[in-house]
Amino acid sequence: MLHLRAVCPVDLTDRVLAALKEHPGTTHVVVLRGAAVDPAGDVVEADVAREAADEVVDALCDLGVDHAGGVTLEQIDTALSDAADRAEEAAPGEAADAVVWEELISRTGEESRLNATFLGFLTIACLLAAVGVVTNSPVTIVGAMVVGPEFGPLAAVAVGVVLRRWDLVRRAGLALAAGFPLAMLITFGAAVLGSYTGLFDRDMVLAAHEVDFVFQVGPFSLIVALLAGAAGMLSMTSAKSAALVGVFISVTTVPAAGYAAIAAVLGEWAICGQSALQLAVNLTGIVVAAALVLALRKRRGRTRAPARPLSRG
Repeated sequence: MLHLRAVCPVDLTDRVLAALKEHPGTTHVVVLRGAAVDPAGDVVEADVAREAADEVVDALCDLGVDHAGGVTLEQIDTALSDAADRAEEAAPGEAADAVVWEELISRTGEESRLNATFLGFLTIACLLAAVGVVTNSPVTIVGAMVVGPEFGPLAAVAVGVVLRRWDLVRRAGLALAAGFPLAMLITFGAAVLGSYTGLFDRDMVLAAHEVDFVFQVGPFSLIVALLAGAAGMLSMTSAKSAALVGVFISVTTVPAAGYAAIAAVLGEWAICGQSALQLAVNLTGIVVAAALVLALRKRRGRTRAPARPLSRG
């Protein structure tokens, strides 16, 4: 279940309470009169079955609570209550199949920001991939896959396209368009320094073949990217985040970027080009598959696709 808290003006409280109590998927409704300070008003709380959350949030937003006050949702790990059990049984559908669209937009919007944290993780991941290439270490390559933060912006692009949230597409596109070149440039600089100081040389890299899969582009490159994108979006929309780890270590986005930087330093432009192509295939495949999955889930349910700008919080 999800815990919902609404901060609303006093004149909206009764209608908010009515909307919550009328929906069979809500329970544990609480009102705290005059408890809200900024913005001033009342605080209304309730526990909501995940499969009912989208309808409940839509109802509150239709009342204008999101503009006059605020609505927040939090995941409840454990709920010991007969009333909660009845609310989950009364809510239509299954919790694992429910998409909370506001939650998805907020989550992907936050993970698609171009900031120092995103750039830091992406750069470290590219550097790890470069080390894996130089040392012929598939384990280090896998580590780079896990560290890479690129799935957030890729998912955001898919969400933005399906829901026609072009502000989300622009934000995520900027993160990818700026993040990968910067991370590859830093990796290139580090590789130049490593080559100059004798940490590795051309023969050492070209003699290693266990990590050649990083730049070898073929039909399975696209197939794996499509499967990973589908699994990733299913994970995000069903709150099964554990599956995302499998997505991270199944695609060679960051490793391809790292290999491209190493190949450029060595003057192996054919391998550099193949690595860049591998990166493009993976990025495209993930977005296409994620968008298709989201479009299918959208057709099965309904979504309001809010037009207000993304929060800075």
